[in-house]
Amino acid sequence: MLKKPLLYSEEAFIIGAEHLFGGVLMAIEKSYAEINAKIKAGKAVVVTAEELISMVDEKGVEKTTEEVDVVTTGTFAPMCSSGVFLNLGHTTPKMKMHQVWLNNVPAYGGIAAVDAYLGATALPDNDPLNNNYPGEFKYGGGHVIEDLVARKPVRFRATGYGTDCYPRREIETNITLDEINEAILFNPRNAYQSYNCGVNLTSRTVYTYLGMLKPNLGNAHYSTSGQLSPLLKDPNFNTIGVGTRIFLGGGTGYVVWNGTQHFPEFLQIDSDGEQKGPAGGTLSVLGDLKQMKPEWLIGTSYLGYGATLSVGIGIPIPMLNEEVCRNAAVKDKDLYAPVIDYGEAYPNAKPGYMKLVSFAELKSGKIIVNGKEVPTAPLSSYPKAKKIAAQLKDWVAEGEFTLGEPSQLLPSADAGLKGKPLKG
Repeated sequence: MLKKPLLYSEEAFIIGAEHLFGGVLMAIEKSYAEINAKIKAGKAVVVTAEELISMVDEKGVEKTTEEVDVVTTGTFAPMCSSGVFLNLGHTTPKMKMHQVWLNNVPAYGGIAAVDAYLGATALPDNDPLNNNYPGEFKYGGGHVIEDLVARKPVRFRATGYGTDCYPRREIETNITLDEINEAILFNPRNAYQSYNCGVNLTSRTVYTYLGMLKPNLGNAHYSTSGQLSPLLKDPNFNTIGVGTRIFLGGGTGYVVWNGTQHFPEFLQIDSDGEQKGPAGGTLSVLGDLKQMKPEWLIGTSYLGYGATLSVGIGIPIPMLNEEVCRNAAVKDKDLYAPVIDYGEAYPNAKPGYMKLVSFAELKSGKIIVNGKEVPTAPLSSYPKAKKIAAQLKDWVAEGEFTLGEPSQLLPSADAGLKGKPLKG
């Protein structure tokens, strides 16, 4: 028997992953080479994860696996652990850039003479932060990245301490994305597998990375695209790994490692021994910023919290076998997020969650928490996720985008727990 898909209700398990043919138990198996050959020939059958759900309802897993070659997914949401490596080019005379600013936002210069890393959550040195609570955080690293991709001029300033080989000590000028040598979007933690649904049990308003949460269960925010979300469609990491080619920021990117805080383990085992509940798998992704588009990389401000970058990611899932198809066809009603109190429990690192809610419930506009009806709202954009999945579908179907076969799959729930809380 094939391993059951994770993160799903028992109703999501569809029997029939294998079929009997000529008295011998057979299973559908496809290879990356076979699927890529069909893509190059313009003969691949490509559907979005939404379309796959309808096909499985109509035809079943076995027939759908036979017919479909690639399923596309999408997500567009704020992703704080993002940033860009910049090679700014040498000045005349040459300079070792010790401190670097872009539109007054500091970038990390401790890499090499003219290399820097600009993080999405970096803030200008003169930002009032939360001294004027709640702070507005109007501009940060994510906004600089958006401006660069939009080909806007960015004010660049750097200082150095001077060496024999790098004598210059300062520079200030305008730059554009096309003028600098390299700009590599490198995001250490993106595409979170199943993120929290945040509520607030306290009597005061709280400002978080899930937005403003009203007191006394006044609202609930979540940030996952559910049945289109890439890592919810391959929960066991059967197809996603190092070298997977993806849609990243409107261009082509790659999965280069598991993301930081990659915890694909499960929070609950129910009375029947089935694994149920959300996991926290993440991706580390990379791509050429010069190929990307501002529509899919948007600087974002959170009142009372900070600045970040909203990122568009889409991942093609090859229909290698029926298990992959079954996992990719799971619906919103069978995918879950944990409800967590961000007023008291989360900031004080109290373990556990209040309950699990399905994405169908979340998308309905209301959930029930502690017997109270609570209005819900997404921080991720489902319309943009659909647009990403559709764009990626077109790229693959037109032969422009072949699949990158992973050289190494990412750790799954079988990898065990990692990491411990910091002490102090």
